[in-house]
Amino acid sequence: MSLFADYNLPFAIAFGLMGLLLVLQLVGMGDYDFDADLDADGVGDPTSAGFGGAILSILGLGKVPLFVWLVVFLLIFAVLGMGIQALAADLTGSALFPWLAALFSAGGAIPATAVVARPIGHLMPKDETSAVGLQSLVGRRGIVTTGTARRGSPARTRVYDRHGQSHHVMMEPHEGTGEVGEGQEVLLVRREGQLFYGQPSAERKLSPTG
Repeated sequence: MSLFADYNLPFAIAFGLMGLLLVLQLVGMGDYDFDADLDADGVGDPTSAGFGGAILSILGLGKVPLFVWLVVFLLIFAVLGMGIQALAADLTGSALFPWLAALFSAGGAIPATAVVARPIGHLMPKDETSAVGLQSLVGRRGIVTTGTARRGSPARTRVYDRHGQSHHVMMEPHEGTGEVGEGQEVLLVRREGQLFYGQPSAERKLSPTG
């Protein structure tokens, strides 16, 4: 049974997506983050988000990063789906419609992924040992990565916490009339909600001390 047969199209796509995710992770894709800033003041813990968080935890999303969950799901979905098609061909002489096989496969892959995610989660470093709140980023230096920061128009800024983990925050200049361009280093001096205010490091070095 060929992976590239028409009746296995959903599973070939799943294998392709899994390979693409692995390649993107290996090459880094710059500052791309598959878990995209889920660490804001404890929001990164899905189990703390009520009923929705409980569902995510049951699915295994609270046990491993989203990237790992997706790779495991795609792998199980593809393998299970091809197995279903092979079994159907043996029993009836022909494979199922691709959409029907994909439906059966997804129905089995979701709980299977949740089961597999749990032992994987136990083997991975625990996030709670290095999780930080946004307020702890005040006083740290960052680099403007996207856009030019002006009052009323924040720019995306990368800043590293005390554990060396990168965070992307939105930052405006601390001084209302200034602006900070891409590549400039800033010192985050205060925070209001999700918005940070920074002062260019060069200006801080040039400012009088006395």
